[in-house]
Amino acid sequence: MKIILLAIGKIRGAEADWCDEYAKRLRGSLTIKEMTASKSLPAGANQKAEAELILKALTPKSFVVLLDEHGKDMTSYDLTSHIAQWQKQGVEELVFVIGGADGVTSDVKKRANFTWALGRLTWPHRLVRVMLMEQLYRAQQIKNGHPYHRE
Repeated sequence: MKIILLAIGKIRGAEADWCDEYAKRLRGSLTIKEMTASKSLPAGANQKAEAELILKALTPKSFVVLLDEHGKDMTSYDLTSHIAQWQKQGVEELVFVIGGADGVTSDVKKRANFTWALGRLTWPHRLVRVMLMEQLYRAQQIKNGHPYHRE
């Protein structure tokens, strides 16, 4: 199963280094696509432009997991189980979507097959990307029976 991280905005600094580290650990099973709309647009127009970028990047076979504060809370084991279930169901392209600072439009929310929350706190997008990548790595390690995850 191909895993894609689709994110609005470019990451840099320490967070980029952390993402690079997790990308190496995931051994090529993850593709990262960064997209940026015009910064000169007002908030509502920017959100709509970002939605167009996100929706255009998806294919008919994309199974979309939207990261949103109103999504389902999960444990690392839950995430691992969901990924295994989606793979078993024949999902070929698992796409994790991180929207922009203003969130995503209702069109993007409707396109999502699953909505996941990293808790109820509001997180900076740069940290969300790091946390997502760490959880994908953790799920990989749980699936492989590696002792990386401890409860």
